[in-house]
Amino acid sequence: MQTSSDRHEYPAHWEADVVLRDGGTARIRPITVDDADRLVSFYEQVSDESKYYRFFAPYPRLSAKDVHRFTHHDFVDRVGLAATVGGEFIATVRYDRIGADGMPASAPSDEAEVAFLVQDAHQGRGVASALLEHIGAVARERGIRRFAAEVLPANNKMIKVFTDAGYTQKRSFEDGVVRLEFDLEPTDRSMAVQYAREQRAEGRSVERLLKPGSVAVVGVGRTPGGVGRSILDNIRDAGFTGRLYAVNKAFTDKEIDGVPAHRSVRDIEGPVDLAVVAVPAEHVPEVLAECGEHGVQGLVVISAGYAESGPDGRERQRELVRHARAYGMRIIGPNAFGVINTNPDVRLNASLANETPRPGRIGLFAQSGAIGIALLSRLHRRGGGVTGVTGVSTFVSSGNRADVSGNDVLQYWYDDPDTDVVLMYLESIGNPRKFTRLARRTAAAKPLVVVQGAGSAPQGHAVRATRLPHTTVSALLRQAGVIRVNTITELVDTGLLLARQPLPRGPRVAILGNSESLGLLTYDACLSEGLRPLPPRDLTTAASAQDFHAALARVLADDTCDAVVVTAIPSVGEGAAGDAALAEALRSAAERVPGKPVLVVHVELGGLAEALSAATSTAPQAATPSATHPFRALDRLAAKDPEETPATGPRLIPAYPAAERAVRALGEAVKYAQWQREAAAPGKVPEFEDIDEKGAAQLIDGLLARGQGLTLGADATCDLLGKYGIPVHRALPAPTPDDAAAAARTLGYPVALKATAPHLRHRADLGGVRLDLADEEQLRRSYAELTELFGSPDELRPVVQGMAPRGVDTVVRAVIDPAAGAVLSFGLAGAASQLLGDIAHRLIPVTDREAATLVRSIRTAPLLFGWRGSAPVDTAALEELLLRLSRLVDDHPEVVAVTLEPVVVAPHGLSVLGASVRLAPPPARDDLGPRTLPAY
Repeated sequence: MQTSSDRHEYPAHWEADVVLRDGGTARIRPITVDDADRLVSFYEQVSDESKYYRFFAPYPRLSAKDVHRFTHHDFVDRVGLAATVGGEFIATVRYDRIGADGMPASAPSDEAEVAFLVQDAHQGRGVASALLEHIGAVARERGIRRFAAEVLPANNKMIKVFTDAGYTQKRSFEDGVVRLEFDLEPTDRSMAVQYAREQRAEGRSVERLLKPGSVAVVGVGRTPGGVGRSILDNIRDAGFTGRLYAVNKAFTDKEIDGVPAHRSVRDIEGPVDLAVVAVPAEHVPEVLAECGEHGVQGLVVISAGYAESGPDGRERQRELVRHARAYGMRIIGPNAFGVINTNPDVRLNASLANETPRPGRIGLFAQSGAIGIALLSRLHRRGGGVTGVTGVSTFVSSGNRADVSGNDVLQYWYDDPDTDVVLMYLESIGNPRKFTRLARRTAAAKPLVVVQGAGSAPQGHAVRATRLPHTTVSALLRQAGVIRVNTITELVDTGLLLARQPLPRGPRVAILGNSESLGLLTYDACLSEGLRPLPPRDLTTAASAQDFHAALARVLADDTCDAVVVTAIPSVGEGAAGDAALAEALRSAAERVPGKPVLVVHVELGGLAEALSAATSTAPQAATPSATHPFRALDRLAAKDPEETPATGPRLIPAYPAAERAVRALGEAVKYAQWQREAAAPGKVPEFEDIDEKGAAQLIDGLLARGQGLTLGADATCDLLGKYGIPVHRALPAPTPDDAAAAARTLGYPVALKATAPHLRHRADLGGVRLDLADEEQLRRSYAELTELFGSPDELRPVVQGMAPRGVDTVVRAVIDPAAGAVLSFGLAGAASQLLGDIAHRLIPVTDREAATLVRSIRTAPLLFGWRGSAPVDTAALEELLLRLSRLVDDHPEVVAVTLEPVVVAPHGLSVLGASVRLAPPPARDDLGPRTLPAY
């Protein structure tokens, strides 16, 4: 590594794995003195043209002086990074700090000259773009705020790398050279570019795993049975359209059941895109090396014995990922169930599922193999229940999720034209901040339904620690558009409705059927889900299929309903013929008004469920996203046409065996449709002219200079909040009755006397607060009562505070969670929030629309709006307070926790009576840094 004369130790935290544009991976790391031979070898493989573009002159080889210069860095003013695959350089970038005269300089100079060199064989893979992100992050860490680059006009590729990055830049031409200067501070455009590149790269990396042209199954037994042989049979029986190979080092035959057999992946002639590994864990490293040397693009590791087995297995798993990435490969697994792609051009069943699911429009992700089996089985089953015929586009079981995660697969499904509804079973969320961002974008285009495990992460899953309760994380997912359900049954129920029917335009539900009792049950279920049911229409048990058709046609044409639930019980003696006739009657009526969803609740009509599903396509009738949606700019950067929708086929009507299940699914669809409408106009983060952002930053810097983390005192708290227009009612300490009287004279009567001891704070119900004290006599008497009841002043910590206008007591909090990010919370003070957990949450920064919905989303919100004749309070002032606090935490990530309690909201204005603020160095935000894969 570096010598003792270097100014900084080797910065290991700059090392990172990245996904490139074509879906392969590379490792980015600092260049050191040990890389001299690698650098020379790399340079020899670069074309003369690329060398000319780099040095502006013929430069056939590097001199010893060049090698020394390019491998000796101080990691402050001179930094070099390399992108490597298989341990060898494929690209380099370096910066040198310069002064105003363009000569080498040190801090405080904040400009540097940057230059790249990419091996010709790897140009066009997005290597330079990834290196620019990482060298930019390094430069910002070292106090450099601006890059300069000189490029020959003919070097269009490198000019494009700089101009496409999205940074604010200047461009000039002098002496035959293009000079580019750009600021390194991330902009909205640079982040949009980075996210779009991330989506393309990660989506492509999953696509290579799901759409291989050739597959090798490693660990195939010579006799039927066993994991490897079963997977080989499943791939062959599904009709895989590519080339298939069987691999086992004990093979002597050239074929196994008609499949070419080899002793090693190395022996296969031609490329292998995907290897499915089903050998004991101790043999996987050998197989991985063979695959890497052969150029295999990705692995599905079925083998167990990794992190789920304990500490030794966890280290084995880390090594597996490290070695795979060194070869540019991605891994699904280990301990995975496999992958499936039903596209007729692929027909891949590289899984332990003996039967390939029917082709369809649902993407399915499960971390658990057992849950994956259950979901596939339920979606595959016909009749007799809720499912009928609904197919799967792709299925991924990630097992231990050591590399490829739900985030990666979500990136793929966002662009996948074969997938219109996404169902995910998540036992853990490794990167909640990123998942929320991806979910919000995906949900704007297609429904995303999630079941999330509430317990601790399973063995083998690397998950960031979060301090947020499970209910808070769920609320944040819903805010991002995720349809959050609680069970596998609800996952399937909701997914089938979304895959088969249009989204409802509102909560009004018409109910019709041949059973009055079943109609009333459905009506009650609608009320429980917050829907607005119309009175049920009873067609009587004598109703024929034609009666159902006519009734459904009438209610669908009625503008007072947004969805229809049809309830049906069997008629005596009709059987399958009656089921088919009823199904056709309902389907034909629904097709006349295609804009409203129709659901069927059937009792003991198994044939009806099957008949309703008897159609040639399972394409969903999804609403086309608005062209004005805020994510459209990002979509265009991702080269995706947001207006494209798949061809839709005959409309399928989902059937449910119970009213509650049908209505619960409909309720989720109504909420999702409402989210989509609101997301199309998300509001804005307002600017407040009276905010002193610079003054707050100076105050925070001065306070943090005293230590790593601290809870501010009363004066500092009031000062900091005041700079963001959040005044706090002064509370003066009163350690004696005389001090209390002096404080009251300062503040002016009437006053309140409060005990601030932890066990009495915010507990007016315990008697630790005396209000509306009009004079000194009342104050002294109340002081004596408090000390007599609760103990000495040292125990009570009494304070005197001026009276605020009466209103509703609320509590506002903001916290920065290391996993989920900054979260703003709101609720009513006291039992509502503490005992019942009636608290609403939003991710920071909060828009004006989100602040309004936050106030209205708690169950006790009616108390703010004049419940039972009480005076409505000033919710506009409350929303402004939420927005100001959101701005404070967003502008200054050092503010890691704020509590405002109580905030008394009066009919006119509000009063913050208590506040606490905690400062600390902010947690690292990887969503603002360069693209990286999780570290192992």
